[in-house]
Amino acid sequence: MEDSAMVMMLIILLINVIYVSFFTIRMILTLKGQKYLASAISSIEVLIYVVGLGLVLENLNEIQNLIAYAVGFALGVLAGSKIEEWMALGYVTVKVISNCHNSPLPQILRETGYGVTSWIGEGRDGKRLVMEILTRRKAQQDLYNHILAYDDKAFIISYEPQHFRGGFWVKSLKKQAKQEGESFAVVQEENLPGVDEKVIEELRAERDYRPIGREESVKAEERAEKKQNGEQKANVDQK
Repeated sequence: MEDSAMVMMLIILLINVIYVSFFTIRMILTLKGQKYLASAISSIEVLIYVVGLGLVLENLNEIQNLIAYAVGFALGVLAGSKIEEWMALGYVTVKVISNCHNSPLPQILRETGYGVTSWIGEGRDGKRLVMEILTRRKAQQDLYNHILAYDDKAFIISYEPQHFRGGFWVKSLKKQAKQEGESFAVVQEENLPGVDEKVIEELRAERDYRPIGREESVKAEERAEKKQNGEQKANVDQK
């Protein structure tokens, strides 16, 4: 009898760990815009939930089962968070502020493969070098290591962008993902929230906007890419 009670506890514990892990991952996927994958996970999640809840309700007189359910819930949250960290879904924008305004760090990061936009800012004690870098979360720790290896006094802040569109960054991320054999999961340009092509055309006509043509934009991106490739080649030749 004691063996069967222990087995029931372990089953309830395991079921709840699995259920809450799925629940946590589904919520994170929903927040990151992966709605189809989140929907698929939710169908499995609800089946596990019904089975686990049914086992507990059938054995409400056994306090150890309630304890196993509660402990399984807590472990599930922890397991789900760890799985999400391991998956490292999405992208992160890292802003770096360095006291050395003439630092070669932006170029060093570009040569490493990161897209960097840099400018000179004004702080309380003078000029500061400000950099903004968009990268995949999987490369986040590597980026931090590169920054701190060169400037361990740098101020670093990061946040996850909800949506972004166009620019050299997106092209660079696509290229990086292709080289590593991974799919490019960034939100597509057409999926930016609130974007209405009809409204855009009306605004252009009403306010006489002169948008940069697609051809000019592509040429600008190609010039930026050629410049970066030329700088990388020059550095290799020097070495």
